[in-house]
Amino acid sequence: MRAMILAAGLGTRMRPLTDHCPKPLLEAGGKPLIVHHLERLLAGGIIDVVINVSYRAEQLVAALGDGRDFGVHIAWSRETTPLETGGGIRQALPLLGEAPFLLVNGDVWCDLDPAGLPALGDDLARLVLVDNPDHHPQGDFHLDAAGRVHAEGEPRLTFAGISLLDPALVADEPPGAFALAPLLRRAMAEGRVGGHRHRGAWVDVGTPERLDDLDRRLRG
Repeated sequence: MRAMILAAGLGTRMRPLTDHCPKPLLEAGGKPLIVHHLERLLAGGIIDVVINVSYRAEQLVAALGDGRDFGVHIAWSRETTPLETGGGIRQALPLLGEAPFLLVNGDVWCDLDPAGLPALGDDLARLVLVDNPDHHPQGDFHLDAAGRVHAEGEPRLTFAGISLLDPALVADEPPGAFALAPLLRRAMAEGRVGGHRHRGAWVDVGTPERLDDLDRRLRG
């Protein structure tokens, strides 16, 4: 299985830390956030990794190279301007191939073992969901007792920014910038999105304060 790490965002919420550094290179526990992802992927048996880059792309490429220092192989998908999640995946499809792949947001930290995720089967997506954090109490989606994910319903859980995706989810979309969420909601309406509830550690590293909290936790 391949994985794709989303690393092309501007990191606006993390300013001023991201004024001169792309968010995935911000450090927690003595190493960049994106290195935590690479180590987790390697431990789960995933060595082929695609990373999309745009903002301060050369810093990321210089820091990670072809991935050999981290035991993986990195293929870079360069975006002249950020293409949003859906557009970024669509552009990277030639690097990802036709098989389902693991998608990881570059600005989360999670102790999930990707090898433990059930296969997609006939689904287009399997979303990793977590309990709602204090900063997002309303959640995102409903996970029913059969393991299906719905756009509506209670109780609600938060999307962890980690998922298994079938390339077919975006393959028919025209190139360019577009969001992934509407395509996921359409697939939910068709009954083709499963969910995996992760009860371990997870952090949305969306603000400098949360980065500091994660750094203290990892160092402690």
